Amino acid sequence: MSTTKESASRATPLTGQKAHEIQAYGHVVAMPIALAEDIRKTSVDNLNQVLADTMTLRDLYKKHHWQVSGPTFYQLHLLFDKHFGEQSELVDQIAERIMQLGGVSLAMAHDVAETTLIPRPPKGREEAPMQISRLLHAHEVVLLEARSMARQAAQAGDDGTNDLLVSNVIRTNEMQTWFVAEHVVDVPLIRANDRK
Repeated sequence: MSTTKESASRATPLTGQKAHEIQAYGHVVAMPIALAEDIRKTSVDNLNQVLADTMTLRDLYKKHHWQVSGPTFYQLHLLFDKHFGEQSELVDQIAERIMQLGGVSLAMAHDVAETTLIPRPPKGREEAPMQISRLLHAHEVVLLEARSMARQAAQAGDDGTNDLLVSNVIRTNEMQTWFVAEHVVDVPLIRANDRK
C-alpha cells in the first residue's frame, strides 16, 4: 500500500514552484566560443534591439493579415501571413543567437513594447495603403539597425552575429520590403498610361 502512495506522490506534478531567476537580463555568462565578454555583451544588446523590432514587425504582419480589406484583400492576406511566418523564423534565430552569446533574449510582449523603436499602430483597422506604409517604415527601422550592427559585429570579430544579420535579417527584410512596396506603386489597373 505504501508503494502505491509513494508512486502516486512521485507522479504528481510539482506546481506553484518559486525560485530566483538564474540569470538577470542584461548580463552575459561565460561561453567558450572564443569571443571576449565585452564583444558578446555589445552583440547581445544590439541583437535584443533587433529582436524587439523584429517581433513588433512580425506582429504588425499578423495584425494586418487579420484586418486587411479592399480589392487586394486576398493577395495581401496571403502575403502578410507568409511574411509573418518568415519574421517568426527570424525571431527564433535572433533569440537563439543571443542565448549562444551568453545573454538573455527578450521574450514577453510588455518588454518588447518598452524596447521597440517601431511606432505603435492603432488598435482599429486601417486601409491597406496605411498598413503597407507602416510595414515599410518598420522594415526600414530594422534594416537601419541591422546594417549598423552587422558592421559593429564584423569589426569586433563576431562573425556569427554578422552572418545572422547580413544573411538572414537584412536579406529577408529587403526581400519583404520589395514585395510590399510594389503594392503601392501608382499604376493604372485597366488601361496603360500613354505618356508621349
